[in-house]
Amino acid sequence: MNIPDVSTLSIRDTGPPPSSPPIPDDIRDATDHYLVKLRNYAKSIPYSVESNSKMQRMLDFILLRIAQSVEAKDYDPGLLQWDSMLNYWSMLKYPIPKEKRIAVIKVYFNVCTTPGMPNHIVAACSDGLQVLARSKRKLSIDDMRLPWLPVYKILSKDLFLTRRQFEIRQVAAQTSWYMGYIAENTRRFFHPATIDEMLSTFLPMMNGTNLNSILASQYYMLTFLPLSHPQSYLPMLFRVWESINSYMFDDRMLQFLSRLSELHVDPTVSDPQRIEAIPDDAKSEGEGRPNWPKDDLQTKWRWSGLFSDVGIFSETEWNYLMAKCMASMEIPLADAGSLTTGPNADGQATFEMNRLPKPSWRIASLARIIVYSMAPDGLPAPSSTAPTPLFTPLTSGASTPLPHQNGGLGDYLSSPLGKGGRLKAKTYLAGCKALDSLAKLIASTESFFHPTNSGSWTSDLSAFVKYIVYDFNKRWYEEQQPDCKTPTHRRLTREIKRELVKCLRTVTLLAMFSQDSNTVANIQSCMKSMSIMEPDLILHPILERAVPALEALVETHRTTAVIKALGAVAPAMVCRHVYYPGAKHLIPILDLLLPGIDLNDPPKTFCTTSFISEVAQYIKFGELASPDVRMGDGIDLPRRFASTDLPILEVEQFPDGVELGSETQLSNEEEDAILRDTAGTFADWVTAFLRRVILLFENLPEEGPNGSAGGATEVQLVDAVSGAFSQICIHLSEPLYDMVLGLVFDYATQNVRSNAVRAIHQLVECVANADPAKTLDRFLPFCERSIRTELEHGASSLRITSSHSTPLPSDATLHWNLAILRGAMYNDGRVTLKYSNQLIALFKLLNEKTYSKRGYSSSGKLLSSTLLTLSHTYPLENKFVNPDEWNSKEFKANHHKYWGKLYGPEDVQVTWHVPTAEELDFVLRIFKEVVEPALDILHGLLEPGVTRDEVWRNDFCRHISFVRNAFSGIPTLAKEVISPEELRESMESSDILFEIPEMIATIEPLNSGFALSDPADPRHKYIAGLRHKYGEFLHKASVSLQQQGQENTVDAVHALLRSIRTYMLEYGDSRDSYYLQTDRYQSELNIARHYAGQKEWPRALYVRRARLYHAARLRWNSIERRRGPLEDLLIDDVTQWSMWTFATGESSQALLESLCNTFDGVRRRCLPALYKGLEPGTEDDRMKGALWTLNLSVFAKYASGEPTLVAEFLKKLFGCQHNEKASIQDCVGSLAETCLGNIGETSHVVYDVENSELTAASHALKALVLSRSEGDEITPKCREQRVKRISTTDEALAHTIDALLEIANDPDTHWRYAIVAIRCLRSLIRRDIPLKSPHVRYLLSKAYDSNASMRYYSQRAVMKISRFIKLRSLARSPIDIALEQNHNPLRRKVPVNEFTRDHSERALEDYRKPLVLQRASQEPLIRDKVGSGWVVWDKTADYFLAPHPTKSTFQPWNSDSDEAVSAIREIARDASFWKQLSTHYSAENNSDVILQDNLCCVKSIFQLLDDEPLEVLKPIVEELLADKDKNKQRAAAEFLAGIIAGSKHWPTNSQIELWEWFTPHLKTIFSQKSNESLSVWSSFFEHVFYNKDPRRLQPIVDHIMEQFKVVDFNGESTFEIIQVLCFFRAFYEQLGVKFTPWVEDVLERCWAELKCEHEDVLAYFSEILAFCGKIMWRPNPSMLTAEVFVRECRTLPKIVDIMGSRSVFHEERVSELVKQFPVWRKERLPGVRAFQSTYDRVGVLVCKWLFQLIHDTNAVSAFECILPLMPELIRFTEVNDNDELAYRAKLLMVRMCGVIIPNQYIDPLLDQIFGAITTFPSWKVRLKILPLVQVFYFRQSSLIGDAKLVEMMEVICRCLDDEVVEVREMAATTLSGILRLSPRRSVVALKDRFVRLIKNSKLPQDRKSPAYNVALRQLHAAVLGVCALIDSYPYTIERWMPELLTSVLAEHTYDPIPISTTVRKCASTFRKTHQDTWHEDSKKFTEEQLAALSTLLSGSSYCECHVTRSHQCR
Repeated sequence: MNIPDVSTLSIRDTGPPPSSPPIPDDIRDATDHYLVKLRNYAKSIPYSVESNSKMQRMLDFILLRIAQSVEAKDYDPGLLQWDSMLNYWSMLKYPIPKEKRIAVIKVYFNVCTTPGMPNHIVAACSDGLQVLARSKRKLSIDDMRLPWLPVYKILSKDLFLTRRQFEIRQVAAQTSWYMGYIAENTRRFFHPATIDEMLSTFLPMMNGTNLNSILASQYYMLTFLPLSHPQSYLPMLFRVWESINSYMFDDRMLQFLSRLSELHVDPTVSDPQRIEAIPDDAKSEGEGRPNWPKDDLQTKWRWSGLFSDVGIFSETEWNYLMAKCMASMEIPLADAGSLTTGPNADGQATFEMNRLPKPSWRIASLARIIVYSMAPDGLPAPSSTAPTPLFTPLTSGASTPLPHQNGGLGDYLSSPLGKGGRLKAKTYLAGCKALDSLAKLIASTESFFHPTNSGSWTSDLSAFVKYIVYDFNKRWYEEQQPDCKTPTHRRLTREIKRELVKCLRTVTLLAMFSQDSNTVANIQSCMKSMSIMEPDLILHPILERAVPALEALVETHRTTAVIKALGAVAPAMVCRHVYYPGAKHLIPILDLLLPGIDLNDPPKTFCTTSFISEVAQYIKFGELASPDVRMGDGIDLPRRFASTDLPILEVEQFPDGVELGSETQLSNEEEDAILRDTAGTFADWVTAFLRRVILLFENLPEEGPNGSAGGATEVQLVDAVSGAFSQICIHLSEPLYDMVLGLVFDYATQNVRSNAVRAIHQLVECVANADPAKTLDRFLPFCERSIRTELEHGASSLRITSSHSTPLPSDATLHWNLAILRGAMYNDGRVTLKYSNQLIALFKLLNEKTYSKRGYSSSGKLLSSTLLTLSHTYPLENKFVNPDEWNSKEFKANHHKYWGKLYGPEDVQVTWHVPTAEELDFVLRIFKEVVEPALDILHGLLEPGVTRDEVWRNDFCRHISFVRNAFSGIPTLAKEVISPEELRESMESSDILFEIPEMIATIEPLNSGFALSDPADPRHKYIAGLRHKYGEFLHKASVSLQQQGQENTVDAVHALLRSIRTYMLEYGDSRDSYYLQTDRYQSELNIARHYAGQKEWPRALYVRRARLYHAARLRWNSIERRRGPLEDLLIDDVTQWSMWTFATGESSQALLESLCNTFDGVRRRCLPALYKGLEPGTEDDRMKGALWTLNLSVFAKYASGEPTLVAEFLKKLFGCQHNEKASIQDCVGSLAETCLGNIGETSHVVYDVENSELTAASHALKALVLSRSEGDEITPKCREQRVKRISTTDEALAHTIDALLEIANDPDTHWRYAIVAIRCLRSLIRRDIPLKSPHVRYLLSKAYDSNASMRYYSQRAVMKISRFIKLRSLARSPIDIALEQNHNPLRRKVPVNEFTRDHSERALEDYRKPLVLQRASQEPLIRDKVGSGWVVWDKTADYFLAPHPTKSTFQPWNSDSDEAVSAIREIARDASFWKQLSTHYSAENNSDVILQDNLCCVKSIFQLLDDEPLEVLKPIVEELLADKDKNKQRAAAEFLAGIIAGSKHWPTNSQIELWEWFTPHLKTIFSQKSNESLSVWSSFFEHVFYNKDPRRLQPIVDHIMEQFKVVDFNGESTFEIIQVLCFFRAFYEQLGVKFTPWVEDVLERCWAELKCEHEDVLAYFSEILAFCGKIMWRPNPSMLTAEVFVRECRTLPKIVDIMGSRSVFHEERVSELVKQFPVWRKERLPGVRAFQSTYDRVGVLVCKWLFQLIHDTNAVSAFECILPLMPELIRFTEVNDNDELAYRAKLLMVRMCGVIIPNQYIDPLLDQIFGAITTFPSWKVRLKILPLVQVFYFRQSSLIGDAKLVEMMEVICRCLDDEVVEVREMAATTLSGILRLSPRRSVVALKDRFVRLIKNSKLPQDRKSPAYNVALRQLHAAVLGVCALIDSYPYTIERWMPELLTSVLAEHTYDPIPISTTVRKCASTFRKTHQDTWHEDSKKFTEEQLAALSTLLSGSSYCECHVTRSHQCR
């Protein structure tokens, strides 16, 4: 006989848990990883789940339907339906077998890459693809390969659109995004053997003169190239990157490198032999497999990965990355925006690049690169003890000599530093190069973390450190796994981890006090990760800051910051496995936090409750003392802990050099002993906490009508405090729980507070949640008694139904007790059974006696809560350990050892409440005895003859409320059963039109914990019957109230609608919403996460996960709801109410929207009723209601997006003209806008596209899920239906167009409606069906409508029409139509045979040779776009033939477009059309340039009709040209630009005639003397030259070049010169690299005119110089092929400039300038005329030119020009009579620091700067150049070598001895900035040198003596040096600092000025930067030093306070 173990029982025991449900055998016995996961899910819920085999059959059925729908091309709705079913199926956590997963992925991939596939289908499939393919564990490239070319083809066609294409594809603008998204998600399945072919496809399109082409080429490479084998192409990417100045380029590159860094810590990934091993079976049509020789990559040893100097990067690459990292922080020094050069260059990129998926944030990418590049790869430096470690603290090499009598002080100060240390091997922090670089970066940016120095950069910096530690933790724990692939010698070490935390600790402690919420959130996350990494290093400093901030009154934000920080490091205090000694600090901290519960300070309260909740879920609140110690009875207030009691402060007794947490550690037993001592005060703390909570509740504002006290903040406060208290209650020991229950009971029964009714409910709920039985036993008798007494004495006897009424004070006691009782009903229905009779009697009494709104609402909620507690399935508790563990003796005695325990999923036991038979009987009894009688009363109220007065209304509202609440309490009581007949009927009336029933998705119900699931069960029958009776009543009441229709029924209608909502929607997961549970689970997961990839979690999280899984199963059963006749009637009722006059419209519309989302067929059913509401004669309010309801997205999208419904919808919409009321017309306008977004171009071309890959994929999927014996009758049936559906759609759309034309042509149609009509007609122009003449005529005729909007849409429609006519004529297949590919008969793909630079240059030279038309018509010579040939050539180049002399190129157009073309021809040949058009074109508008829409419309007509309309247009254009008015000129330019653009492919004879007519008018254009028309004609030239071979426009080219040659740049009239230059600029900018053949001549012409007197002309020259330099940039591979370029980037030494970015193009000109400037300087005019000097003019020109260059993509090439000119640029800055020149020179030098300078320029540039400092006679130059050194150093520090750094310090030290005080001070400032990053040995050497100098500097007594000034300067120099040393460590105290401050500086406090000023300023800065950390820093000083410091800091008050504190601490 088994005797139960009595010791495991407790008073609160919920009885033995029901035996866990049986788990199906195939899940229970499985060993597969994913089935084991499923088993854990199955174990966590209280009912059995379906077997895997059954669910796999269901999956097979879903996949079969997907395959059939694809095969039948039934994409919408068929494929979408079954795709959604696959999503729902996935929620159930059953595994998808690998072969099926692969088959579905291939289907989805091929659906997405089928040309012409509608975007919404691509969206659904790309999401499905991402979900199925994202797991790297489930699928790898060994399992599946995919082709890359299909994605690229669609993406490349869609990325850069022409103006007309963009007009067409505005709706489809997402295509590029989806293709990019698909490529990113599938790239790991692209075979690595495709790399060479990808490179040969993507590299040719790169053109350095065009940022778009660079970014597009980069995007393709970084999105498609397989990441697994980057060794062949990575050096090439770096070479390209180093030559491009662009932030957009940087972002994507950094994202790419971060992925590479993470992937390649595993060396096997990149093994070249893997390429051979992977099957290459995914070649799409057109893919080749070139295999370039890679001998240089061969290794004779075993493959050891890509590892290089730092991670996978070489030293130079790493330094470049770190420079990018510094720039990415976007820290603005006082340097006039040196970081703007990249973003400025990005201004050249067009909007298309923004249509691609954005790269991840560069800050996160950089952090990942750094973390995954860490490895023990260098000599370790000795361990650092400084809070922010830097470098090896070495002593200086040789003793420094004193100044000699004959040498100057400057020589002494700058004598070489630390020579002895240079020969030593370089050491790194923790022996890790990447960590060393990070430490330097953090050190240099340390001051920017401080709250006083915060800005936009602070959140970037804080995010950076957050990501660093997050990724470090992730990698650290990955490397602890047994299957980790990182080689052991490359793994992170303890030393690296510890040094990393030390490195980041100071800055996180600084930034934690920031006032920016983003920064604080980042720092919290960072601290949390650090507390997991090295808890001892982070917990103590935070505790040391916390105690003073919580004890004393400090700024509010400091207190909240400290509480947030404590919350972040909570794991170190409560999780024993994280940090065992941390637990002893918890209770003192909890004590200090009690005042944080404060109604007057909500932010502080939120932080405090958040901390308490975080802590309370990990610990048990219970005594640990031995049994004989009496526990506190909870009456005394908790004793305050004095700060000296805090164990944390004992760290001060550590001897020198002993680090926190490193040595004197206590044993675990000693730690436990301390914890036992403090745990005895838990009782006092809990009591005090509860009292604070009660005090907060008592002070709440009065409750409003809605039952909440105060505003949203107060509601949130009560929720937050209750949440924390609930966590505490759950984890109380039994004696403590009894005490708390007693306190809550005493308070609840002895007080009544009307302002805290909601709050008391939540308070009681907290204790009930922990122990429902005890709570109910205490509260129910009392509450019942009080409620009865109150009701007997007239409480709630006043009849009130208004929801806006405030509760009466006399009812407060009733409401208070109802709230308490409802709170007590919160958990475990079993405990209510013994009170069943009392409860039923009470419910009856409440239903009978509560007449006021608050009374009957509260009673109803009580009933609902009771029923929910009884009938629902829910977890009973969520303690931090399993119930059996909680009740064990061991746990009770030693629960502190279990704090923070984490569980694996298999170890968790979840206790559920499952309704028992007794509970169900009680539920049914409540319905029989309480609810049914109430329902009968309600039926009686609707009988005829009943007087409907206020009493009737009150009875109706209170009884319906009671019944509604009862039904809302049983969402999972009875399972809904849908019979086959009902299913068939619902399919016939489904919202899905024209689909076979088999393709409409249906579900099979699954187990989900419904209490009554058998429809034959009498109990099920009873509830179903009663529910039906309730529904009938609702319909009857609805009809009755609609007929009554008085205003005073509003309350009754509101109550009725809420009841309908309950009846229709409260089912399944309505109370446990799957989506809400998902959000909560995710949020709790994020809070509980210690590191990424965590496998063990707190138990509470598993309980939440079990709830989520239960909700998912309920959701499955709620997807398909039964819609019978009664439901249909109720839907009709709600539709009527949504149009009702009074204020129920909104609630009924929201209800209708919910019904549409829950039931199928609602939209289709409601539309006729809503349309009826729009008919003439309808009341205005009702019509408005109908319009607002139709404007709900569910209706608007359906009615306007379904082609067969849109005609009727539009008729009804246009029919609304009859009502002229403004508010109604606003509603119509709003509805029209909503619908126009849904009426897109319908195209059925996808059904004509044959995708063999897709067919094969669908057959493969079908073969997997359909056995051979089964036939497939569905596919043909589905195909037939789809064909029918398409023809029906086409007919419907034709009918819609006819209806719209009829409306649009009706003279009575209002203009607002006409605009809607034309917009619809424009949308309905289709590519797959030719247009009808009336449609075209209408659209073209509106091009000259008087309404501007009509003209706008008409012109865009004309563009679309002409584009589609051209497309249909020139397309060869449906794919061409789908992808909009024209096959121009004149285009030829010319093979490239010569891959040399000479060939490229010859091809460019051809642009200057005029065409011989006869030859050009035989041989393709015309090249509009320079596609390839800049860096490498493609295999072919696109050229065009010249057209035939007389035959039209395109006419006749496609025969089915004849009707449309002849309509256009007829209108366009009519002069009146052009005349009217010209009237509108020349009307006044705000544009100074020609309008693209206008010229594109003209171009479209002329492209279609050749020169047919030209004769009628010529006189109109001539008339416009003759008129000097700006608007007339603009109209002429628009017509001409359109004609010229449209004439591109006219017969050449026609073109010659056009030029003969137009050429004489060029003189007219050039002779304009108006500034207004200048921009018009400039834009005209820009448009005509855009993407054109200049030889097509030879007359214009000749004229422009002629004018440029002959214009006199020194002429009288500046305007004439500017006009020529302005048109010339439009010409060369649009030509771009095609302008190359003219460059030399143009530069020669400009160079000859450098002395020009017109400033504007020189500004144009600077642009020409910059432009020519840019287009003459040429990379230098030996052959222009991708193979050679990639190989040479890899094999040639870094010094070889393969990208040609160090341009020598301007070398001769720059040399000439260097020679000329000294000559011009001598000739310079003095005084006010200085600016007219050649020196100044050319100086400004050079500054402008170089400034433009620095801000361009080729900024790197600027240094070739800057370097020789540097001395002159520096001289410009000292010019004192030309401010512009001095300003521009200074700005240029500062901005150049923002560009990452190539290595070979850094030393020469610094030499120039140092030379200027040391040799220039003017002190002002030094004053201006010294800050430049600081900026240069800050931006480029990672690229500057150690030797140069020492030289830099030597130069600056020399400046400390300058004769001018300002220079000395600037030198000191610069020195302190540089010392932040200097090797320690330099610092120590300088310190010794300055101290020795101070000691040896004596000021003579005689101030007039000549030696006095020399001595003063010498002493000041040394003092400045010492101050620089102190300032360089703003937040730390180095070992030498106390002595320096107190023994050296303090002695000079009262020295003569400027020494005393310098000392005081330094002291003031020291005080400011160290006040936050003084409690730590003061320990570094002795008593005497603190006293001396007090004197130094001007008066003693500051330090006295710190000295006293220091004494207290000791």
